[in-house]
Amino acid sequence: MPKALCLVSLVASILLLVLFGADLLLGVAGMSDMAPLGSASMLMNLGFVIFSGLLAFLSFTTYREQR
Repeated sequence: MPKALCLVSLVASILLLVLFGADLLLGVAGMSDMAPLGSASMLMNLGFVIFSGLLAFLSFTTYREQR
């Protein structure tokens, strides 16, 4: 069960990383009308990218310890 929770957390963090990363990149590129979340706040997007990357790292290292 702990392995499954680590994998679910890893998948969720990667999805958040892709979503907010795309929103950040499209907002910086000037295509905010095509951004998934409308590029409302770059600071919020940057924070979510950093913290979802941190969560992905922690999930992966915890999964590796469970083996």
